Amino acid sequence: MTEMRYELAIERIENIKGENTVSEKYRDYFRTLADFALLVDKLKEKIENGEYYKFSIEELECWNTHLYDDVLGEHYKTSYANPAFATEKFGIEYGRLLSFLYTELRGVIPYAFEKKTEYLDILFELFIEVYNQFEEENEPEYEHVRQTIYWYASDYCDVFLADRIKEQIDPEDNFAADLIMNSDFNDVRYLYYYGEYVSENEKRTAMHLNELPLETIQKMADVYTEGYRIGFVNTGKNLSKKATVNIRYTLGFERVIRIAIENFRKMGLKPTIYRAGVSVLTKRQHLKIGYYGGIANKQYEYDHKDDQALILDRQFMERKLEVMRTTYEQYKDLARRHAGPACMETFGEEPFTPVSKSEAVKLNDKQKEISLEYDSKSSQIVNSYIPGDERSFTIVAYPVPEIGDQYEEIFDEIIKINTLDAKVYEKVQQTIIDALDQGTSVHILGNNGNHTDLRVQLYKLKDPKKETIFENCVADVNIPVGEVFTSPVLEGTNGVLHVSQVYLNELLYKDLEVTFSNGMVADYSCKNFEHELENKEYFLDNVLYRHPTLPLGEFAIGTNTTAYVAAKKYNIADKMPILIAEKMGPHFAVGDTCYSWAEDIKVYNPNGKEIVARDNSVSIQRKEDVSAAYFHCHTDITIPYEELKSITVECADGKEIEIIRDGIFVLPGTEILNEPLKNSNK
Repeated sequence: MTEMRYELAIERIENIKGENTVSEKYRDYFRTLADFALLVDKLKEKIENGEYYKFSIEELECWNTHLYDDVLGEHYKTSYANPAFATEKFGIEYGRLLSFLYTELRGVIPYAFEKKTEYLDILFELFIEVYNQFEEENEPEYEHVRQTIYWYASDYCDVFLADRIKEQIDPEDNFAADLIMNSDFNDVRYLYYYGEYVSENEKRTAMHLNELPLETIQKMADVYTEGYRIGFVNTGKNLSKKATVNIRYTLGFERVIRIAIENFRKMGLKPTIYRAGVSVLTKRQHLKIGYYGGIANKQYEYDHKDDQALILDRQFMERKLEVMRTTYEQYKDLARRHAGPACMETFGEEPFTPVSKSEAVKLNDKQKEISLEYDSKSSQIVNSYIPGDERSFTIVAYPVPEIGDQYEEIFDEIIKINTLDAKVYEKVQQTIIDALDQGTSVHILGNNGNHTDLRVQLYKLKDPKKETIFENCVADVNIPVGEVFTSPVLEGTNGVLHVSQVYLNELLYKDLEVTFSNGMVADYSCKNFEHELENKEYFLDNVLYRHPTLPLGEFAIGTNTTAYVAAKKYNIADKMPILIAEKMGPHFAVGDTCYSWAEDIKVYNPNGKEIVARDNSVSIQRKEDVSAAYFHCHTDITIPYEELKSITVECADGKEIEIIRDGIFVLPGTEILNEPLKNSNK
């Protein structure tokens, strides 16, 4: 039945190319979309008859470019996917709506590779339905067309969203896992079999990994999977109850991921590997959650991050929540046995600063409230079926070739950083924790143009012999090694956090300043845009995630001076991922604590002391009102060592213990951390 409907849709789309039944104003738009749909149909045919897999690498590259050409480089300026171009042609209302439709249909590319004919049919029928409305009238009523798109989203929630949830927890019929386990990695044509955009980064990464000895690949996989396992051990969670692990990675790393899959299987875990969302029904703004290839155009992704504004209302929110509950209930046994994500991230691409376009769709105030409510309620649903106190995660990161001419050397350096001796750091970091445990607060001052002046209030220990405030992080869930962290007391945490330049969630912030009052964000600014209102909106959207304020969920001191020196040596500090950057100085996370959804699980440092600072006055509200306790976000902001004047522990008796002065560790017992810094200055 699906195939028959699909064939009828394609036949109708073929006719569109030669018709003149819509007004000339919109004719090119519909013909362009028809051409794209027919290109995907041709691709589908070649995939299904096996011809696609016989193509040479040059032919595959040609196909890949052709599929993504309209959003690449200069072509994007005159693409209907660009809301600025679309609104110039059709006006603000129809420009936004038709640009959204164009973007939603572009999501069919991976469906052709996954042989999801039903998905293709749904999107092509949506296109035809909108086209028919423009045939009936020169310019149909805007709201009628918007309602067509609204009901597409609502009606097919139980297909797209339900399948998405199942992909996260069900290891069977896994498209990506099958490719990883059965591909010949010596033939990099396999990269083009996913349906993702393939850039030089993915190709050169795959080729570089092919040049590395097996023992190096094994070491990379072992660090990744062992960190995951130790995360369960250190938090007292029972891994033997679990059956699946979600692997998230970027194309090119398949040689490592294959060994990781085997490692996980020895732990009793099968992989679930799902693609980053391509539909408004499965995406979260511009963020890539899942596996993905190259990003053809980051501005394109950013322009469409709030496309849900065209359809979001309370009825639609309730519809999505209903589908979530029904699907999780249907697969509750699979959900209960899911262990959480294991992420292999990449970094090194040219820094991206988005252009804020007035033509792009944005949520109104009411929709922002609904969006926040959805995030809260959906996270509660997830936690009821995959309890936070029973799951864990791990994250590790490696560079891509775009990082520079010294890529191979940098890659080797990052392997070294990711495999540093945790025992050495454990001892030094315990020395720092022993000093911190004596304090009532920590005073952080900036230097060299950094005007940070922030006092962080610390949890008061009841039994210092058995309890501790800070966690000694030694490369388990959070690789590489190199930090001590806590959930600070909000009341009494006051002051200004400033950093000259920082990347947060893949976006650049210049001269970022955040003011805290009793641990809550009270004010913020940056210098990205000419107008202050734009700067505030930028931070509000992408760090506060539209919450009016967020708490300081974490305070940490990074100790990985080896990573810091490497960043300076290769001039890649601006390209380091937060995963490594947060180990290169003190960092401050706005949002949830590090222990969210698992605050009642007892956690111990290697010395046997219980880490008791797991809650704050916001998260503790979970006992009365879960929606008031969690924000579904956690963004780390790091001050680099060279911008630090001092980090000082302030004690109740007036004593002060300096940990860092002028960017150098001065606390007795931490001298070894300065060795990389000294060597870099020789």
